[in-house]
Amino acid sequence: MEKKDQFSKWAIELQSIAQNGLEYGHDRFDLERYARIREIATEMMAAKTGLPLKQVKDLFSSDDGYQTPKLATRAAIFKNDKLLLVHETTDDHWSMPGGWCEPNLSVAQNCIKEAREESGRKIAIDQVIAIRNSKTNVHGHDRTERAINVCNVIFLCHELGGDFVKNTETTECDYFSLDNLPPLSLIRNTPEEIKICFDAHKAANWQVLFD
Repeated sequence: MEKKDQFSKWAIELQSIAQNGLEYGHDRFDLERYARIREIATEMMAAKTGLPLKQVKDLFSSDDGYQTPKLATRAAIFKNDKLLLVHETTDDHWSMPGGWCEPNLSVAQNCIKEAREESGRKIAIDQVIAIRNSKTNVHGHDRTERAINVCNVIFLCHELGGDFVKNTETTECDYFSLDNLPPLSLIRNTPEEIKICFDAHKAANWQVLFD
């Protein structure tokens, strides 16, 4: 989704109001109104993006419960002072292993799972490096903005073993030094975040960053 304009912001706010109303409303007439507001917000986003209505609904207005940011993890896995990155199939760029948090897993468990699935590595988590807001403009590197904000938890990790197996999400993985990084998938990790991970790896007493 492209950088949001005022039209998109209105549609997102309407969707949030409607979802919260459907969660907490009781009067059946109000619930019908909230459902219709949600439909209108979805139709607005479909008209704006040109995507099929069903696809927009799945991405934009399929959640229930109170509208909250989505939660994701990234694993900064170091070995011989180099950082492990995986080659993403979706954009042909590189990122730290990670992804959306599963509802039945803790953020730490999710980080371990994603690392195993995307890189084939078994890992141990050492500490939290940072909790990052997906809307943060990091030294000129804008993420692709999403309808719903994303909170990324980045963990400092080390490898315990394992081998890469090609899968639907990643085609290869390798370790890189800070001065020899491949093209990064900016929606997943920015150059500034990679630098932060190297700083945390080298630090004796790292203080968790958050925004």
